[in-house]
Amino acid sequence: MKVLVTGASGFVGKNLCKRLYDLGHEVHVLSTNVALAAINLGSNYKLFNWNNKDLPPAEAFEGVESVIHLAGYNIATNWSEENKKKIYDSRILSTKILGEAIKEYKPNLKSFVSTSAVGIYGDRPEGEVTEEEQNLANDFLGNVCKDWEAKVWEYKDVLPRTAILRVGVVLGKGGGALQKMLLPFKLGVGGPVGFGKQVMSWIHMDDLVNLYIEAATNEKYEGIVNAVSPNPKTNKEFSKTLGKVLGRPAFMPVPTPVLELALGEMSQIVIDGQKVIPTVAQKNGFNYQYAELAPALKSLNL
Repeated sequence: MKVLVTGASGFVGKNLCKRLYDLGHEVHVLSTNVALAAINLGSNYKLFNWNNKDLPPAEAFEGVESVIHLAGYNIATNWSEENKKKIYDSRILSTKILGEAIKEYKPNLKSFVSTSAVGIYGDRPEGEVTEEEQNLANDFLGNVCKDWEAKVWEYKDVLPRTAILRVGVVLGKGGGALQKMLLPFKLGVGGPVGFGKQVMSWIHMDDLVNLYIEAATNEKYEGIVNAVSPNPKTNKEFSKTLGKVLGRPAFMPVPTPVLELALGEMSQIVIDGQKVIPTVAQKNGFNYQYAELAPALKSLNL
C-alpha cells in the first residue's frame, strides 16, 4: 500500500515511517524542507516539497491509498502569542490544504487518518472519558484540538473512511514529554508534579505507531479513537514507576506554582490530567504490546 505522511520528520512521524517501510508499504512524505527530511529520514521514502500554504504536488498523491496527517508545530514549546499562532495555524491550515488537495486531485483513497490530543478533554480530576465524551475543554489546547478536528470533518464529503486519533503522553526514546522528565530523575531529584493526583493517559511509541497503521488499514476504525494505553496512571504512580525503572529516587515533588512560573500557560500539559479510556481500540481488538507502564518504560532502555 502507498501511504502519504505529513509531519514525517517529527518524533512520532519518524517512527511511523520506519514501521510502514518495514511492513512493506511505500511511503510518500510531504515536507517543508525536503533536504533536511532526507537527512532525518533516510532514503527509503519518496519526498515531496510542501510549504503548508499551497496545494502539495499532485504527484505526491499518485497511487496513494491512505493519508496519515501528523503535521503541526511543536506544542511543547513556549506558549508566546507568536508560538500559539504557529501551533494553531500549522494544524488547522495544513488540514484545510490537504482537504482542498484531495478535493482537487480526487485520489483513490481508502482512508484518511488525522491527529488530535487527549488535551481536548481538559482537566478531569474525577471520572473516565471515552470517545463518546461531548463536554470538551475551552482552553487554548482544547480549542486547538476542537478546531483541528472540525476542519477534518468539513471535508467529510470528499474524504474516504476517516479516523482521528486523540493521542496521550507518548513514551518513546529521544523526544516527547518523557525526554523532558528524565534529567531531574537521573539527577536524583525527580518526583510528582503538584500533589501528583492528576491522571496521565500514556501510550508507548510502538503501540501508537501500530494504532495509526491499524486505523489506516482496518475498516473498523472510523471517527474518534483514543490513542492511549488501557492503564492510565496518576502522576504520582507514573513518577514512582519511572524512578524505579531508572534506579533513582522519586520523592521530590515539583510545586504547581513553580511549574506555572517556569512554563507559563504551557504548564497545563503536565498539571492537568484526564483518565482516558481507549474504548474503540479495545472494542476492535487492538493488540497492545505495552499495556502496562513498567514494561513500557523498561523497553526504552532509558
